[in-house]
Amino acid sequence: MNTTPVPQRVAEGAFEDMLSADQFKAAFRNHPAGVAVVTADPGDGPVGLTATSVISVSANPPLLVFSLSAFSSAAPALARSETVVVHLLGAENVGLAKTFATSGIDRFADTESWSRLVTGEPVLAGASTWLRGRIVNRMEAGDSTVIAVQVLQAQIADAEETPDPLVYHNRTWHSLGEQSELAQPTRS
Repeated sequence: MNTTPVPQRVAEGAFEDMLSADQFKAAFRNHPAGVAVVTADPGDGPVGLTATSVISVSANPPLLVFSLSAFSSAAPALARSETVVVHLLGAENVGLAKTFATSGIDRFADTESWSRLVTGEPVLAGASTWLRGRIVNRMEAGDSTVIAVQVLQAQIADAEETPDPLVYHNRTWHSLGEQSELAQPTRS
């Protein structure tokens, strides 16, 4: 078991010692996350990226956040965008996840796999659940930007048609299904 001493706080929020980036990444490799694709068009063409950092924050008002790496090729365009569409991916969408995680390609080359909402944002045809929202806050956090989105519109898969979710764990795509269920939540 690799244990690292807790850093000692010093002036103005800095730390004397910090966990290395490689150690931090190794820790989170073993923490599975749902997979989403975030798309936008700031006015000069569609952009998109695969994200495993999407989380719900509030139901009233409906808010979600995701983290945008400064190293992402989509970062400059997303920094200019006012709205985004967050596509929550099912296992059958692993191809979309791979496409939007691949750098150096035209992620929108397959014009039959996406269209535009009446509001102009690119939406992926294969995703059964998506949420369109307005960016309401951006917070710089290290080499990333945390983006808060107020959800304005959604397409949600029917309960009977909800696909098994796509999950990313230890650099590998996985599907969660009935075979992975361990327990039902207790109700209070």
